[in-house]
Amino acid sequence: MGIKEILEISKPRIVILLVITAVTSMYAASKLIGPELNNWGLFHIIISGALASAGSSALNHYYDKDIDPLMKRTSTRPIPSGRMSAKSVLAYGMAVSAASVIYAAITLNLVSTFFIALGIFFYVIVYTAWLKRKNSSNIVIGGFAGSAASMAGWSAATGSMDLLGTLVGMLVFVWTPSHFWCLAMKIRDDYAEAKVPMLPVLIGMQKTSNYILINTAILLPYSLMLYAFGLGLVYLTVAAISGGLLFVYHYKLTKNPTPEFAWKAYKVTAPYLTIIFVAIALDAAFHFRI
Repeated sequence: MGIKEILEISKPRIVILLVITAVTSMYAASKLIGPELNNWGLFHIIISGALASAGSSALNHYYDKDIDPLMKRTSTRPIPSGRMSAKSVLAYGMAVSAASVIYAAITLNLVSTFFIALGIFFYVIVYTAWLKRKNSSNIVIGGFAGSAASMAGWSAATGSMDLLGTLVGMLVFVWTPSHFWCLAMKIRDDYAEAKVPMLPVLIGMQKTSNYILINTAILLPYSLMLYAFGLGLVYLTVAAISGGLLFVYHYKLTKNPTPEFAWKAYKVTAPYLTIIFVAIALDAAFHFRI
């Protein structure tokens, strides 16, 4: 078990994305709601959030060890390629997930700890073990795991969960289907081979692209609505521009529902979440409204 393999099963890109949502949410909550944030609080949410994401990702690798060899995209992962044993991945995933919850309980507060544990539960149990292989709504419901990271950050700052914090967190939930269905269109054949009921496998590329556009048509006004609940003009401007660009690309996808264009749409969709959460933090730092 080398560093390369540990990083691979930890899915560092997802770790970075979820840590960004947690940190920016924590910062925004401290500015908009209070109390004032200290650097140790940010450090603790980074550590606990990174551990939670890495641990649950490893457990995802362990659970999917039987279908990963069937898909080109995942066939070279550490378990199917023989670079790590399934037992080692399971032990790592369980230990790191448990460490994240324990660390949060010691350094943060119980509400934040609850959301960190809830995120692990949703990703590992609800999405990976329950829904992924059984229901086309898998990624829709499973997307709440990402929302839990934002809510963990928000409640780490405030000690509770208010309406604005919930609405900010649910941005991840509303964004996830558009993001993941673009990827699913790109690797539709892989999912078909593994008999995973992702939307493009069940209803085809054209209908999936229509669903992506519908989902983005919900995401755009939802994101703008947050201004009415307390966010400011910095956020509103970024949300309008980035959401509008997303909508245009997803409209073009309905006219060209191919794996190649789905990949282009995915590359546009992927940075949206980072952009929108950085905008939330900047909005809190330079907060003004009309």
